[in-house]
Amino acid sequence: MQPKRRRAVCLFTMTAAVERALIRRILQGERQAAEELIRAHQPSLYAYLLRLTQRPERAEDVAQEAFVRALTHIERYDPRFRFSTWLFTIAKRLYVNQAQRLCPSFDSDVVSSAGSGWLSSGAGDMGESEQNSDAREALKLAMESVSEDQRDAVVLFYQLEWTVEQIAEYMDCAPGTVKSHLHRARQRMRAALEKNPRVARRFVEALAS
Repeated sequence: MQPKRRRAVCLFTMTAAVERALIRRILQGERQAAEELIRAHQPSLYAYLLRLTQRPERAEDVAQEAFVRALTHIERYDPRFRFSTWLFTIAKRLYVNQAQRLCPSFDSDVVSSAGSGWLSSGAGDMGESEQNSDAREALKLAMESVSEDQRDAVVLFYQLEWTVEQIAEYMDCAPGTVKSHLHRARQRMRAALEKNPRVARRFVEALAS
């Protein structure tokens, strides 16, 4: 059974058929088609990268570079797969390469997700109240408790509303593996919160406010 989600804010509105049609036009030299493809995928790609980089300017830079590389090498795109999967793979590779050079420390203050009562979206938009500070601390502790693959699955599934199948394609694994990542991530995040009852309680209070 696929994990339940509380909200439906899917940014995946472009179908595979529309993607392929746009790419055919791009290969024919239509600049407008490239602009349409960028507009369709820019919000979700930026949101994903923001949660990886924790910095808007870095997320924007990596997103722009990913689009440049994808469009420059558009002839390499395999139409059997979603363009979005290929684009996100390019972006993730760019992020990893950049992270290895800069060696940043992990900070999940801007991580926001939704689901299962203990995971909420919109944490990045919270104010500076004591409750909200505790909520961000709780998210940071929870997200630090999971592996990189689990964190990717959580962000893509709960924040960007990707389906399990889309995540599996992106992560190059079976859908069952994605479900396992989500299940284990929820267990680890819940355990991390339970280790600090005060933070967990204030986290729930902040979500209810």
